[in-house]
Amino acid sequence: MKSAELRQVCAAFAVSVLLFLVLLELTLQVYTRLYVYYDVEMSRYATEIKVRSDDPAIGHEHIPGSSAHLMGVDVDINSAGLRDREYPVARNERRRIVFLGDSLTFGWGVEQDATFEALLEQRLNTVQPTEVINFGHGNYNTAQQVSLFKKKGLRYQPDKVVVFFFVNDAEVTPVRSAWTPVARLRSVTFLWSRVRGLLSQADSNAGFEAYYRDLYRDDQPGYHALQQAFVELRDLCQRRGIALQVVMLPELHNLIDFPFAAEYRQVQQFLQSHGIPVLDLSTDFAGYVHPGELWVAADDAHPNALAHSLIADYAFDFIARERTD
Repeated sequence: MKSAELRQVCAAFAVSVLLFLVLLELTLQVYTRLYVYYDVEMSRYATEIKVRSDDPAIGHEHIPGSSAHLMGVDVDINSAGLRDREYPVARNERRRIVFLGDSLTFGWGVEQDATFEALLEQRLNTVQPTEVINFGHGNYNTAQQVSLFKKKGLRYQPDKVVVFFFVNDAEVTPVRSAWTPVARLRSVTFLWSRVRGLLSQADSNAGFEAYYRDLYRDDQPGYHALQQAFVELRDLCQRRGIALQVVMLPELHNLIDFPFAAEYRQVQQFLQSHGIPVLDLSTDFAGYVHPGELWVAADDAHPNALAHSLIADYAFDFIARERTD
C-alpha cells in the first residue's frame, strides 16, 4: 500500500473512532439523564460537588453552596461545605453533636430529611434540644474525617462527636487526580467502569471482600493512619471536654454470614482498649435475609431510606446517653 493510501486509511479510521466516541458520549448523556448509573453519579459528585482541599490531609472538600441531583435525589451543600442546613457557629442553649463519616453519613442516594443524621436529630430533640451537624463526606477515610473536624468542626464547639465507621475507612487517603475533570465525560466513566469490572473478574483475588479484609493487616499504612486518627481525636476531645463515640455501620452485601466480622472485632477491640465507646451495628443487622432491600439501587449497596431508619433506631439509645464512659 502506498504511503498516501495508508495516510487516507489512517485518517478515515481516526475519523470513525472520533465519530463513535462523540455518538457514545451523546447517547450516554441522554441515557444517564433518564436512568441512574452509579459510576456516572459518583463521577458527577466528584466534579460538581467536590473541590481539591488546600489541606492534603483532607484531600477534597465540598464546594460551599453547590448543588446537584444525584442518585435521584437533590443534594444541597450549605455555606460551610456540609450537606446540612445552616448552623450558626456561635453556640446557643442547645446540645450540639457533630457527626463524622463518609458517604453513608453524607446520605448518598437518600433525601436529606430521611438520613439517619436527620432522623436522629429529630428523636434527640424529644429528649432535650439538640443540634446535629453532619460532616459526612463521600470517599473519606477516618484520617480525613478527623482532619476535617480539626479544620472546620472544632469551631462549632460540640458537646459530643460521633464517628460513623465503615469497613473502607482504613483506605489510604487518595490524591485527587489532575484528570478528575475528564470524568465529566460520560463515555470516559462508562468505559473505565467496564474495564475495571473486567479486570476484577479476571483476577479472582480482586473481589471487594478480600480487598477490604486486606486493609486491616498490620502492615497496611491506611490501618495505621486510622488508629492514629482515632487516638488523636480521643486526645483532642478529652482536652476540650468533648464526649466521643464510634458507631460501626455494616457493609450490606451479606448480613447472614457477615464477611468482615473479624475486622470489625479488631477495630472494636482497638477502640475499647483506648477508652473510646463503640457500638457495632453489624450485630443488629445480622440475619437480614434480603439485604438488597436495604440498598439505594440494584448496583449500589449504600443504605437506602429504610436502612437509614434502622440505623437511627439501633443507634439512638447509645447516642442519647449523656455520659460515654
